[in-house]
Amino acid sequence: MLPESSTTAARTRTTTAKGTITAKGTVTAKAEAVAKTEAVAPKKTTAGAKQPGERRVMAVWFPDWPVIAALEAENLPSHLPVAVIAKGEVFACSVAARTEGVRRGMRKRDASARCPELIVIDHNPDLDARAFESALATIEVFSPGVEAIRPGLCALTVPSRYYGGEAQAAALLAEKLVSAGIWDVRIGIADDLFTAEQAARAASVQDHVVVQQGSGTAFLAGLPIGVLATDVNQSDELVGLLLRMGITTLGDFARLPARDVLTRFGLSGANAHRLASGRSARKASGRIVPPEREQQVDFAPGLETIEPIAFSTRQTADRFVAGLGRHGLVCTAITIEISTEGGWVRSRRWAHPRWFDSADIIDRLRWQLQADPPPDPVSSVRLLPTELESIGDQGDGLWGSAPDEKIQRGIARVQGMIGFDGVVTAQLQGGREPADRQAQTPWGEQPTGLRPTGLPWPGSLPPPAPTRIYSQPLPAVVLDAEGQPIKITERGAITGEPAKFRPSKDHRFAPVEAWVGPWPIDERWWEEPDTQLRARFQLVAPDGSAWLLIVCGSDWHTEARYD
Repeated sequence: MLPESSTTAARTRTTTAKGTITAKGTVTAKAEAVAKTEAVAPKKTTAGAKQPGERRVMAVWFPDWPVIAALEAENLPSHLPVAVIAKGEVFACSVAARTEGVRRGMRKRDASARCPELIVIDHNPDLDARAFESALATIEVFSPGVEAIRPGLCALTVPSRYYGGEAQAAALLAEKLVSAGIWDVRIGIADDLFTAEQAARAASVQDHVVVQQGSGTAFLAGLPIGVLATDVNQSDELVGLLLRMGITTLGDFARLPARDVLTRFGLSGANAHRLASGRSARKASGRIVPPEREQQVDFAPGLETIEPIAFSTRQTADRFVAGLGRHGLVCTAITIEISTEGGWVRSRRWAHPRWFDSADIIDRLRWQLQADPPPDPVSSVRLLPTELESIGDQGDGLWGSAPDEKIQRGIARVQGMIGFDGVVTAQLQGGREPADRQAQTPWGEQPTGLRPTGLPWPGSLPPPAPTRIYSQPLPAVVLDAEGQPIKITERGAITGEPAKFRPSKDHRFAPVEAWVGPWPIDERWWEEPDTQLRARFQLVAPDGSAWLLIVCGSDWHTEARYD
């Protein structure tokens, strides 16, 4: 509801940040092209100068982790040829097996024919996660805030200042992991998570690769297109199609126009194109979100075994995902906290290359319980989102949480007809003017340069915010009880009390049911000292419709409407 009527208001001086709003109220800022610079080689160069506040990502990769976990569980030596089988195909294999010709994705029968001495072990994801806990604990001693992407891969923000540099931090971490008994560890450092992972895969055993700041595009350009299949966002079908088209490297793919990629391959292809171009926005960790988005389930009495805990938490995980979806958000990093009746509390932060659904959350909960068994019955499980992103940025369907290919292709077709900037998604950003708070990004692109919403923004409108903002203010008329036009003086006073108004030429005059104002707007007075004073008013009609009007002298215009 609007405040009660008032005829006076304090005169406030405010400044308006220079934004990218055009005359029609459309955000025109786009992501700048990434400069092509040379990537560095392992241990021979150091990272470039960081910009203030820029977070770099360190990815720690343990090759063939399912094999390492299986060998440890079966108490087998590491020199044996071993293959971990999932769904009848080789999921991972040891170095000795690869020497004999065994490869990932090969059928079990073909792998055994290549290597008759091959030891076949069924894949157990819970075993992988349980064994990975020891590596995570070692990394957490080195630097807190590590995120488990999946068993065998984790990421953290580079603690370069504490250890004297990025290369020094990577070398010290590798030394600690080797001291803990993990021999094959490889580390990559870059601006985003995908590039850091590829840098880690390019490193040699117990070594690291540091990609200079801003040189991710050049580093990725020479990599084969097949590395996109290692990311769970991408499918083998997309990689196979690109290969059949003659696109063999990430650089070839990145040079294609973004609009053509979106039109031909949809949003999944556009996401892969951003990764290949080094424009992924995924970091190692994000901000802590407000606690009202947490979810918790309590058990009375406490539960002792894993499956009842996971089953009883499923509805809570569904509520967690659905609650974020109602706000247009998805969770890309989550903290799962487990408490017991005896006061034992353990938490683990998990990251996802795309975003978590309820099944992913339950899997991580099960892995966490397997890796660190509680000493007494579990009394509660908390789900805390540690990094959120807009569901529109992730390219999901317009309805529901599952992507709708028909909708995506329809939007891509419209973009092909009216232009890449013709179809946009809306985001909220900080600002004083109502038009300044809306930002529009072409469909399929990540928003960049958004002003933070948490700043004070003095001089901005009090809540609630208007729901419909006109790109061009509509000419309006406001009259007093005698039918005379109302004006505003240089001192911020009005010549009469609003009695009736017409918000636009398409509306009839309506009595003023309630009103509040004026709110003077005194912006950029140091640049334009002779500009007439402007002020805002909120007017309510008898039918309940509310309007935001602005007056300058005797000229009235309608800026927005409260629906």
